[in-house]
Amino acid sequence: MKQPILSIIIPVLNEANIIRSILSRLQNDVGIEIIVVDGGSQDNTFELAKRVGVRVILSPQTGRANQMNAGAAIATGDILLFLHADTQLPPDYLNIVKDTLARPKAIAGAFELAIDADNKSLRLVEIMVKLRSRWFSLPYGDQAIFLKRTVFEKIGGFADLPIMEDFELIQRLKKQGKIALAPAAVLTSSRRWQKLGVFKTTLINQLIILGYYLGIPPKRLRRLYNKSS
Repeated sequence: MKQPILSIIIPVLNEANIIRSILSRLQNDVGIEIIVVDGGSQDNTFELAKRVGVRVILSPQTGRANQMNAGAAIATGDILLFLHADTQLPPDYLNIVKDTLARPKAIAGAFELAIDADNKSLRLVEIMVKLRSRWFSLPYGDQAIFLKRTVFEKIGGFADLPIMEDFELIQRLKKQGKIALAPAAVLTSSRRWQKLGVFKTTLINQLIILGYYLGIPPKRLRRLYNKSS
């Protein structure tokens, strides 16, 4: 079997309702491998993913950071892409990823963000994300961060944090090179905005970031995030 160019690593936890649909859109694509890393689901996410025929492992430690590190440890592709289970990649994503990483000084990349709901306030969220990503080189995990496997291994992967692991990784990568924004968007589920409302969800996210900058321990931030959501 030919070595894949891109390893798509999908951390999951209790995603039985959507896991098959997201995998079915990827499983026949050429030049990729799919690695699903279960974080201890209490539903049948693990079994459903295995039935699709992709590689599925159980993370030895809980937490998204540990799941993504576990997936990266067994990946064979030259490039790693970390994909949330409720997010869809755009057409021709493989070539987009390769072209984005080929830009001068690019050490990692991510996509723009689109949210799958017809809501004007969510269009504003998308604009804010685009500006943040372009002006501050600060994409988040729901934008499908990607980078070469050698770079990921060199910087030591994701830090063992219960929250903000994507933010922390990007901060370290920025010291090594440019975070490039791909000229296409991933489409992510609106479920977290619908659950609490756009304003409250955005406010919580910004407060968590502020707390991280102020040095509040990530474990405490995680507890606060869980309580508020």
